[in-house]
Amino acid sequence: MKFIASLLFLLASLLFASATWWLQQPLALKTDTVELTVVPGMSARAVVQSLVQGGVEVDPQLLYWWIRLSGQARQIKAGSYEISRSPTPRTLLAKLVRGEVAQRSVTLVEGLTFTQWRELLGKADRLKSEIKDLSDSAIMEKLGRPGLSPEGRFFPTTYTYAKGSSDLALLRRALLEMDQRLAAAWAERAPDSPLKSPDEALVLASIVEKETGRPTDRAEISGVFNNRLRIGMRLQTDPSVIYGLGPKFDGNLRKRDLLADTPWNTYTRAGLPPTPIAMPGQDALLAAVQPAQTRALYFVSRGDGTSEFSATLEEHNRAVRKYQLGQR
Repeated sequence: MKFIASLLFLLASLLFASATWWLQQPLALKTDTVELTVVPGMSARAVVQSLVQGGVEVDPQLLYWWIRLSGQARQIKAGSYEISRSPTPRTLLAKLVRGEVAQRSVTLVEGLTFTQWRELLGKADRLKSEIKDLSDSAIMEKLGRPGLSPEGRFFPTTYTYAKGSSDLALLRRALLEMDQRLAAAWAERAPDSPLKSPDEALVLASIVEKETGRPTDRAEISGVFNNRLRIGMRLQTDPSVIYGLGPKFDGNLRKRDLLADTPWNTYTRAGLPPTPIAMPGQDALLAAVQPAQTRALYFVSRGDGTSEFSATLEEHNRAVRKYQLGQR
């Protein structure tokens, strides 16, 4: 009896050692990356079959029983996975249990328009399109903001998403993020701000975003526009005129364009335009509500990305002659 017991113990030890060794051995893959989709309610056996069919070289019975004996068969999470770099049976199961689904990312850049964002989303890797055939207004209706222009309403940053996620879901995240960022910025507005609402702050922030060549100039540029709003002076900002021209703008802003009246022409109309003209980032939001304390009412590009600021029209005209016309 003692001999049989010792033999059984030895066999059990060998089996345990073999199992421990096998769990730590890298599994070969037929391709660099094996893709696996786990649908809700999928059994452990079906998961193993999908892995083998996808290109994981493993004995399916051995892997199945390891998953069963681990006690984690029902903890495998649904989602789209990418398996690479020769996982071991242990790390493979851990990945599925933790729900480490395949991630992609897309950077939605500040200063771009919603039309440009739609193009970026259309090119994003493995992002399912739900907005491709929708109008802008239909998109906003689906996002629960009917009647609201999408321009400026989404926060620009890099968003990660699971493979197979939708562009509409990503836009919903960006919309809520902008809601929070705008509310936080509005709560920190200067006491003497001429802006009457968060929406006005968003519009001004989009103009500041488009007018800024050098980041350190943002607050000063905002100071100019805040000063103009305070005294009822027209903003006369070229980016808003260009936005109003839409597809008709050919890249060259002419005098006739400045005279062509649209709701966004800040040369022909006083106050802020009716909507933002681009997606403003965090720094532009803060600059809009916390402008520099300045007497400047004018600024002109120096041609190197920086701006020259002036308090009087005479000073401004001299700056224009120097930096725009090349006259000394």
